[in-house]
Amino acid sequence: MGTIWYCLVAIMIAAYVVFDGFDVGAGIVHLLVAKSPEERRLVLRTIGPVWDGNEVWLLAAGGTLYFAFPALYASGFSGFYLPLMMVLWLLILRGIAIEFRNAVDNPVWVPFWDAVFSLASLLLAIFYGAALGNVVRGVPLDAQNRFFEPLWTNFRVGGETGILDWYTVIIGVAAFLSLALHGGLWVALKVEGPIQQRALALARRIWLLVAVFTAIITLATFAVQPHVWHNLSTYPLGFVFPAIALGGLVAGRWFISRRNELRAFLASCAYLVGMLTSVVFGVYPYVLPASTRPEFALTIQNAKAADYGLRVGLVWWIIGMALASGYFVYSYRNFAGKVQVGAEHEGY
Repeated sequence: MGTIWYCLVAIMIAAYVVFDGFDVGAGIVHLLVAKSPEERRLVLRTIGPVWDGNEVWLLAAGGTLYFAFPALYASGFSGFYLPLMMVLWLLILRGIAIEFRNAVDNPVWVPFWDAVFSLASLLLAIFYGAALGNVVRGVPLDAQNRFFEPLWTNFRVGGETGILDWYTVIIGVAAFLSLALHGGLWVALKVEGPIQQRALALARRIWLLVAVFTAIITLATFAVQPHVWHNLSTYPLGFVFPAIALGGLVAGRWFISRRNELRAFLASCAYLVGMLTSVVFGVYPYVLPASTRPEFALTIQNAKAADYGLRVGLVWWIIGMALASGYFVYSYRNFAGKVQVGAEHEGY
């Protein structure tokens, strides 16, 4: 049951990154592809009806994590208290910026909230990447499954680690670039005209940086967390996940050059899913590795809830996910097609 719930949590996190990733990415490229207040408003409309619904996957993943792996939830949310509060404020700022932007017709008000939206999106992507880097690298857990990390120490991956070090920083930059590419392709998919041209041109330039950082973080991960390579070499079937990521990356460049926005965006989705599932497979059976004493690490066995509760919860999880998935299909079907300047979603 522990492995099943490990996979289910991974699926929901991957869904969150794919869905909320494009609206975070749209925020990152917001000021780059839109040159006027009207164009920036149009970019916001590409995510307006769905951005808050996308964040349901984050809530669902957090709730499932609490239910299935309570020891991980307790340890991680206390040890990562500082960055989690920063992430919470960034999420709040993004929502406020979207909702407040058009509340006042003022030449200072609108650009201010546009800048807040883009900056919060940029920082959120970096913090998400740094958080993933911390999980892969490991944290200084003690015998009571407790730890606390400052924002940074000496930027080394061993000893007294901090949230930010050379490894987590490059993972953060890679996440920022990947979500910027993802968001740029989403904007190109949803609009036409000059904004689409700029979004595709920006995606074409970012793609090369994403490819370079993919190679860098792959080599760095093997060096920082040898368990990842151990799992891949022991179970070669796991190479299917990096293959999905690589295939998505290559296909994305191909479709961008041929101006096929839909397939380029789907290729970006495959890349993100492939990268995340590669990490999930690589760190298994750890849910939170220990950077100092490996015997103190949290695994699916010592972090999971009782099997009976997990079996009962699985039934309700299936029902809940069926309802959520149905809602998402309905929402995205209604939101299909290009967005236009008009009366719809006038609040955005």
